[in-house]
Amino acid sequence: MNSEMIKALEDLEKEKGIKKDYMLDRIAQALAAAYKARYKANVQSTALDNLFVDINGETGEIKMHAVKTVVEDVESPATEISLADAAAYAPDPQLGDQVRLEVEVNDFGRIATQTAKQVIIQGIREAERGMIVEEFASKEHEILNATVNKIEPRYGNAILEIAGKREKTETILSAQEQIKGEVLREGERVKVYVVEVRNAGKGPQIVVSRTHPGLVKRLFELEVPEIYDGTVVINSVAREAGSRTKIAVSSNDANVDPIGACVGPKGGRVSAIVSELKGEKIDIIKYSEDPVQFIAEALSPSDVISVQLLEDGKSCVVIVPDDQLSLAIGKEGQNARLAAKLTGYKIDIKPQSQA
Repeated sequence: MNSEMIKALEDLEKEKGIKKDYMLDRIAQALAAAYKARYKANVQSTALDNLFVDINGETGEIKMHAVKTVVEDVESPATEISLADAAAYAPDPQLGDQVRLEVEVNDFGRIATQTAKQVIIQGIREAERGMIVEEFASKEHEILNATVNKIEPRYGNAILEIAGKREKTETILSAQEQIKGEVLREGERVKVYVVEVRNAGKGPQIVVSRTHPGLVKRLFELEVPEIYDGTVVINSVAREAGSRTKIAVSSNDANVDPIGACVGPKGGRVSAIVSELKGEKIDIIKYSEDPVQFIAEALSPSDVISVQLLEDGKSCVVIVPDDQLSLAIGKEGQNARLAAKLTGYKIDIKPQSQA
């Protein structure tokens, strides 16, 4: 049985990546739990400091011994032994002495064995959860490909399946994190942005989104080689998912046009991103370290006559031609709102006639 146990642990390590040493440690804990279950009426602590378990990692041989204190009246059989019984294990024992007793695993009853089994199963689950957290924690703020397994009609959440190194993991794309107007279908493949990986009480939780601005940024990195290699830099992103995004870019090479690189030949690069985002409009803005110039660019496609920065350093007044006012503000204020998010300035837009 011992050799079979080692073989099973080695197979477990190959199939699921759970280390054999980790499981041997859990088995030792399980045996300790079984020992405790044997004396559960007398043991109050969650662990027994007097029990020692040694498992040979090559042969699977298990050796257990308990160190018990010699007492006159035994109240806790798990940790105490009478003077008369101690004589069988030590020559001339005295009260207060400690004697070592070999513990036979076969002596454990059904309840104790069941307790050990539960500890081992729990150890496997915890190891699997830890491996999932470790794998996906390194993918925070990255894009993952996922498959839609199921749609919850009541709440609109989508159950996604993400392929891991060894096996597939399920996560939830909540209705709030889905692009407005997007209809996901079972079996469809989608790209999601990993916001956070949590080790929650019910298991690892991978928080994903399709509305996060980071999704747009990562999509441009995938589509635009100049961004991937660092020639073109994404300085800022402002997004209202499903409707419109503004993205500010700059170039580290004077010979490379950052906007042209993002648009791509015949608009192919930006079109691929728009398609992935189900038709979401994308404005590509040239970034400038001069806030006046940056704010003017951010309000495109409208023309800007002047930008006046206010003393608080966080606000500005922008003057636009009268016939450009509605364009600068945008439908329901969207253009001005996105420009403010993109630049970090509170923008007050006024027509030229009122200035």
